[in-house]
Amino acid sequence: MVRTVIFKFLLAVYFVLWAPLLLLGLVSKKLTSFLIITDARGVLLLARIVAGIKYRIYYPPTEENGVPAQPNGNVRLDGKAIIASKHMSILEVAILVTNIQNPFFILKRELLWIPIYGWSFWRMGLQPVNRARGATNMNKLAAAVTKKIMDGGTLIIFPEGTRVKPGEKKELKRGLLFLAHVLKLPIMPVGVDTGVFWPKRGRMRSGTASVYFEPLLPSTATLPEIAEAINRHSA
Repeated sequence: MVRTVIFKFLLAVYFVLWAPLLLLGLVSKKLTSFLIITDARGVLLLARIVAGIKYRIYYPPTEENGVPAQPNGNVRLDGKAIIASKHMSILEVAILVTNIQNPFFILKRELLWIPIYGWSFWRMGLQPVNRARGATNMNKLAAAVTKKIMDGGTLIIFPEGTRVKPGEKKELKRGLLFLAHVLKLPIMPVGVDTGVFWPKRGRMRSGTASVYFEPLLPSTATLPEIAEAINRHSA
């Protein structure tokens, strides 16, 4: 528990010290994205040095010629897909941000109100939704997401809608299906066991966390199919 307290104290100090750089970076979207991703790399380094947490990424199996296996009729010329990930910890957020090209998330609007960090999330191009108004205007959201993808972004979604404990399974939000259908994008499920090492609450544990990129699913996949893929290798 002592290691956890020390890590969280140092993490808070790290975020405070990084804030002035993010404030300066607001002059440029490109600079803000670079600083946020570098910030995330620092979080991973701090977790490794102080908490003893490493990570390993597993990618889908490939064919003999090295070409990734993809479902029939689901190949896009631009190679894009919606990343649909299990959400257990800040850890997989940092891992995904630093290992996926031009990432952006859909997040609740209130996170953009966090001084400096929230402003940087907005400047980086993360997509807010206003949950306070009830049902999200999915057509408006899809239009905004489409523009970001056309600009080169890669959408990352946590379809469970919140962080979960190891072993916990929540029903996936149907918004993922709507976006996949409208955008005609395949879905790449991602399983994690990060909550074992860096839980939402409680003591952190040293070890090697795993992130599993599962084989692509078509945009017509059902929620049970997506959930099964996401939970296949998750803790």
